[in-house]
Amino acid sequence: MADRDDVTAGNAVKDPADWTTGDEPATAAQESYLHTLATEAGEPAPEGLTKADASRRIDELQERTGRGR
Repeated sequence: MADRDDVTAGNAVKDPADWTTGDEPATAAQESYLHTLATEAGEPAPEGLTKADASRRIDELQERTGRGR
């Protein structure tokens, strides 16, 4: 059985390094959320990230801003 941290809305959370589309450019939604989080964290918004890198950065910034899970 998976730990609660490994399950979100009934779906297993997959490591971004294992995503088949992880090397594609970040989505518009990821970029928008990264901009919001970076602003809250008082740092410049990252640009040119892949989907996987954007996901990892979102996780980092969520922890820093208190929006983490």
